[in-house]
Amino acid sequence: MLAPLLFVWPISIALTHYFASSVASFPYDQSLRERALAIARQIRFSDGRPELPMSRMAQAFLRSDETDSVYFHLLADDGRLLAGDEELPVPVALRSLPKGDPGDVLFRDDDYRGQALRVAYTYLYPEGDPGGTGALIEVGETTEKRSQLANRIIASVILPQFVIIPLAVVLVWLGLSQGLRPLTRLRERIEARPAEDLSPIALRRVPEELQPLTEAFNSMLERLQHSVAAQRRFIADAAHQMRTPLTGLKTQAQLAMRETDPVELRHALRQILSGVDRASHLVDQLLALARAEASGRAQQALVPVDLDQILREVVEGWFSRALEKSIDLGYEEAGGVCIRGNAFLLREMISNLLDNALRYTPAGGRVTARAIAQGDFALLEIEDNGPGISEDESQKVFERFYRVDGSDAEGSGLGLAIVREIAEVHKAAASLRPCARSGDGGRQSGCVARVVFPAHRVEPVRPQIREPVQTGFA
Repeated sequence: MLAPLLFVWPISIALTHYFASSVASFPYDQSLRERALAIARQIRFSDGRPELPMSRMAQAFLRSDETDSVYFHLLADDGRLLAGDEELPVPVALRSLPKGDPGDVLFRDDDYRGQALRVAYTYLYPEGDPGGTGALIEVGETTEKRSQLANRIIASVILPQFVIIPLAVVLVWLGLSQGLRPLTRLRERIEARPAEDLSPIALRRVPEELQPLTEAFNSMLERLQHSVAAQRRFIADAAHQMRTPLTGLKTQAQLAMRETDPVELRHALRQILSGVDRASHLVDQLLALARAEASGRAQQALVPVDLDQILREVVEGWFSRALEKSIDLGYEEAGGVCIRGNAFLLREMISNLLDNALRYTPAGGRVTARAIAQGDFALLEIEDNGPGISEDESQKVFERFYRVDGSDAEGSGLGLAIVREIAEVHKAAASLRPCARSGDGGRQSGCVARVVFPAHRVEPVRPQIREPVQTGFA
């Protein structure tokens, strides 16, 4: 605040000088006007010619001034000096001077021997003959008194400012220090926190003016806390889950080094390869889970996509896996199901649902994928005729690393957790429920994984695709 104050101060001094000069000139202009009128009252016209019958004593009285020099003269229309001082300069453009009405006193500024001169002048004409030979009366004086009065006025205004401005600076400093003290205390509270403390700042001692800032800061702390918690959870999950397969690989490698029988050695290498595949799958699942959580925190942009088209593309990529396990993998075309989503995350979700279904479906079983548009919602379903699942376990399978009791299928227990995270990003709901479908011998088996999305009204441009592909094994 001091910088603009120092900038305005010179402007204030300049304005003070201008107005002080105007104020100081006014009384002296009035005095000069009275002198010009006093001389005008002494002028007489004889035969149309102006005359000034004025004694030397009267002229001396007219010029009397303790500070300034006073001059006067009487000029004819053509500029001839009729009476008065020759020293007083005659206007260069005499005829161009504003005349005003008869008897009006006007003012002009001039210069005489390097001194500023203030001149009062008026025109006189013979009575009854305003167009006749007139006379110009001019009374001038130097401006020393005016300058002295203006300087006194300026001094009376400026000098107190040398006291007022420093006092104002001190008061502003104290006011700002007092006003910013709550902000200083808030800063000290934040600086005194340990680095790991991400709890929100209590609002009870925060001034009203700082509450919006504190609430925004608390919101940021909450998001940061979720991010740090997710990072720690990922590190803990990765450390916990990777320790077991890595230990198994190390043990199998040590056993393989001791084998001399080629058959046993090949068997040990197959075990190592299988363990590497499991570890690789676990790493992929952990990374997919981390990406899904990061997408949810970052508020990924969702755009109109065709869920049915994405489903078909992903199913086509899993046909080879289904062939290896002799599973009938089917896809039911819906003709276009539009939602707002992230295509990359949706492919990850569908892949995990298909992987889960293929793992738990025995050889010769069936897995069917479909997308359905139902009014304000869009459904994604992956149905299988595997061993099924109980109602109790259908709620737990979306937890991390949860495995169904009694299952011999290999897996990391992360697939459905990833599905849930991606569903939350899309404001969708994921569920797994038993499927009442008759199997061989009339047994009830199988389950349906369903994700319910909000539908998008505007249909996207659907690219040209090939005819649906259906594989099946008797």
